[in-house]
Amino acid sequence: MKNEIARAATIFMGFFAIMNPIANVPVFLGLTMDEDNKTTAMIALRALIIAFIIVVIFAVTGKLVFKIFGITLPAFKITGGLLVFLVGFHMVQGNHSSVQHPKENNLSKEAALSIAVSPLAMPILAGPGTIVTAINFSAGESFLGMILVVSMFFLLCVITYLFFIFGKRMVAYLGDNALGVITRMMGLILAVIGTQMIIEGIKGAIKLT
Repeated sequence: MKNEIARAATIFMGFFAIMNPIANVPVFLGLTMDEDNKTTAMIALRALIIAFIIVVIFAVTGKLVFKIFGITLPAFKITGGLLVFLVGFHMVQGNHSSVQHPKENNLSKEAALSIAVSPLAMPILAGPGTIVTAINFSAGESFLGMILVVSMFFLLCVITYLFFIFGKRMVAYLGDNALGVITRMMGLILAVIGTQMIIEGIKGAIKLT
């Protein structure tokens, strides 16, 4: 039971660090600043549903991708670990990628909701790092293991939705400096998780030789 709880916590923190809903709040607010509360909530919900579907597809079909391209699990873990480590490293350094979405005064509601697909769902929420993390966590797992991975990401999507909806209050309360500190902490955790993936990949590669 303790091992399952620890595994769930590791998966959740891995997704939390890579998707970083706290750091994405200012981006979300910037993209939806001209929308009313109802439209903002719809954009958040649509973006997270799309991101969830994308991650589930990659988490479930990860093994199939391995077979098609002849990729071994240790090789993928090492490569994925390196990518995750690099993302965490850049977060620790305080480097962020800005996302801008020009808006027009006569933008229709459906056009406004399109923000949920791009850039919110892809690549902000379900970007390469999130997809790699999902495949890494689910690869080699049993059906129940995959359910755990999907459940943890679903929980994160719910939390992210709350962050987006109450984002204005949170930013006003925490301030930009506090968000920067939190982002760096998430980056450190992410770098450690990436390192652990690399270690596990190396151990697996040694066993295959």
